[in-house]
Amino acid sequence: MNKFEAVILISPEISSSTLSKEIDSFKKNIASSNGSIINQEDWGLRELSYSIKKFTKAFYMFFQIEVDGVFLNKINNVLNQNDNILRHLFVKVENHQELPTKVLNEKK
Repeated sequence: MNKFEAVILISPEISSSTLSKEIDSFKKNIASSNGSIINQEDWGLRELSYSIKKFTKAFYMFFQIEVDGVFLNKINNVLNQNDNILRHLFVKVENHQELPTKVLNEKK
């Protein structure tokens, strides 16, 4: 199992129930790939540095996951096909950083 940290940007136009469904869907994708979510943080609705699909804000979600790298393409494809996901990034790490992250403590 490889360790990854993921940040997912979700559309600001969705309701809180749809946001929860999107997060649950991501967790199910990780679980179906024999992976596990170690920790997660909700960074909330934040300003984007540049507009993405005409949005200037997005919901930021941070995950620390362990999954076999061969399943990452499958997870990427699922995220790419979801219209509510504006962007996502997976970074392979040696060790997960301690939570809470600095971003969570910043002023919004």
